Amino acid sequence: MEEKTFYQQLIFIAIPVALQNLIVSLLNTLDTMMISSIGDAAIAGVGLANQVFFFFIMICFGITTGSSVLVSQFWGKRDRPSVQKVHGIAMVISVTVAVIFTLLALLFPQQILARMISDQSVVTAGAAYLRVASLSYIVTSLSYVYASTLRSTGNPRTPLVASILSFFANAFFNYVFIFGFFGIPAFGVVGAAMGTIIARVIELATILFVVRTYDGPLHCKLKEMMSFDKLFLQRFLTTALPVIINETFWSAGQVMYSIAYAIIGREATAAVQVCVAIQNIAFVIVRGLGNACTIMVGNKIGQGQIEEVKSYASRFLKLGLGSGVVIALIMGLTPQWSLRLFGSLSTTVQGLAVTLLQVMAVIFVIKTLTSIIVVGILRGGGDTRFSMFLEMGTSWLIGVPLAFIGAALLKWPVYGVIALVGIEEVVKVLIGLLRVRTGKWVHNVTD
Repeated sequence: MEEKTFYQQLIFIAIPVALQNLIVSLLNTLDTMMISSIGDAAIAGVGLANQVFFFFIMICFGITTGSSVLVSQFWGKRDRPSVQKVHGIAMVISVTVAVIFTLLALLFPQQILARMISDQSVVTAGAAYLRVASLSYIVTSLSYVYASTLRSTGNPRTPLVASILSFFANAFFNYVFIFGFFGIPAFGVVGAAMGTIIARVIELATILFVVRTYDGPLHCKLKEMMSFDKLFLQRFLTTALPVIINETFWSAGQVMYSIAYAIIGREATAAVQVCVAIQNIAFVIVRGLGNACTIMVGNKIGQGQIEEVKSYASRFLKLGLGSGVVIALIMGLTPQWSLRLFGSLSTTVQGLAVTLLQVMAVIFVIKTLTSIIVVGILRGGGDTRFSMFLEMGTSWLIGVPLAFIGAALLKWPVYGVIALVGIEEVVKVLIGLLRVRTGKWVHNVTD
């Protein structure tokens, strides 16, 4: 009976979350796909500009993951006022971060991208996109916080519906603004950014409409969300701050990887951006499992069912391994099919991308396990401090140095550098598995 309940909960949470992640990944990939016909410089420029967005959204992810640990445990106790306060704190921090990133991207787009690549044509294309796309950051931060709280309180469908509407809006307006239709001139890469802004506004408007219409945990006045005191804020920061720091430094590490790959050249940068977009689409099932793990483990801890918590962790590891192997086989055996999504890539970029996808498929299985361990088990269990040191340590002490050694010193091709960086994931999964076996990761953060 317990196993049946587990899989019912898993399906209820993971499938909508996986579908939403698929839509979000496609939403982020649409710009790259639709400007691929413009040329390698446009692909590389938009890809690097999206690294700035990636850095921003991963900080938001850290904020919402930290808040979801608290929300899921409070919701396990049906403590509605505390859920609202956690949501309010997450909103304040996320919007503050969004304002900072928006101002930086508006005022210094050329300077930011020039530090990532020396090719001026790539910098020019990327800066034009970044300046406009940054206007969507504040709206995106609010959508992210609302989606996280809704999922953690048993409503994954509303964020999913909002993402679906956003996706189709993005596809339509991208097509209109990039290529020029209905009497509207073609804006190229800037048109892709314009489509993104409209899509993000539609996403947030949909979520807010549902929240204000139906009597859920977030159907309350703004002052109730902001009614937290200093003690409650300290409790939030104790749990969430390690995750925020973790995601900030981890995502900064990912940006450093992009800088290392850019040393190899424009074609290598374009190939990496295309392959990362494909990998992100492939990763949606894993993200669904990871998010479901965070919520289900957190709920069980909130209910005081510690033995079931450990049983859940074991099941999620097995599910993660199985799904990782299947997805990796598909990704590695069908690279040419995946690349058709990106239209007319140059011969050089296409050749690099095929080999890259095959290398990334091998690493994918290990990345699946690390995601389940770090995002799902450790964070869901409230072990945010250990997961912070694990991710930051492996990224900055192993991954980033190896990326620059491979690209700048050894001058390896980009697929060789990607393989070298994969050592980081191996070390991370070994340490993570040892931590899970000890059982020291289970913490009730609401007491």
